[in-house]
Amino acid sequence: MQLLIVHHDGEVGEQLVQMVKDYTAHECDFVRSDAEATKWARQHAHCALLVTQLESSAVDGFVLGGTFSEIFPGLQILFLPPYPANERKLDVDDTKVFPEPIDGEGLLAAIARAENTSAGRSDLFHTVDLLQMCCLSRRTGAIQTVKEDKSGIAFLRGGEIVHAETAGTRGESALFDIVGWENVEFAYDRTVRPPVETIAKKWHEVLIDAVERNKGLKARSRA
Repeated sequence: MQLLIVHHDGEVGEQLVQMVKDYTAHECDFVRSDAEATKWARQHAHCALLVTQLESSAVDGFVLGGTFSEIFPGLQILFLPPYPANERKLDVDDTKVFPEPIDGEGLLAAIARAENTSAGRSDLFHTVDLLQMCCLSRRTGAIQTVKEDKSGIAFLRGGEIVHAETAGTRGESALFDIVGWENVEFAYDRTVRPPVETIAKKWHEVLIDAVERNKGLKARSRA
């Protein structure tokens, strides 16, 4: 499997490449910017996994991920966001998000999962993984999520979830639905602003509440 690691810090990038080569049989290259990654993509016919910083002066992981997904069908993506790992409020099984310090064992496990992903399968992210990453990165904009025939959108302002919508719900009820979809396809647009602000709780409070409510719903459905 061909991997590309994109990280502005040369020392970190080289360490990640060495880890992949030491513990796997995958081909792994490393570049330090979006521009270098785009040049790399023009010179390669295949890329199965992109491991990229979420953001730095030279890297925009969302934009780069979108570009690579158009070039390499079936691409899987792992994100390396800038915030400390101890800031996370929620743990997600089989995470695709690795803040600092990067959990090498967890990253290798995610690489193995990407290798075992069926060819042509969509690149799916758990909604909690995605929303928590954007909130801790202090993002503003909108995250559109799609699960089969369902779609929703969560609006962010400075890392807070201020509004959410699905086809039939708004506010916290919509966020509850979106979190319940679990693994989704997504798109992020930093330019979109909410038509109204319906959620006043802190991001972690509303997200934890949505997770707990969905757990309760599943428990009742099994009873």
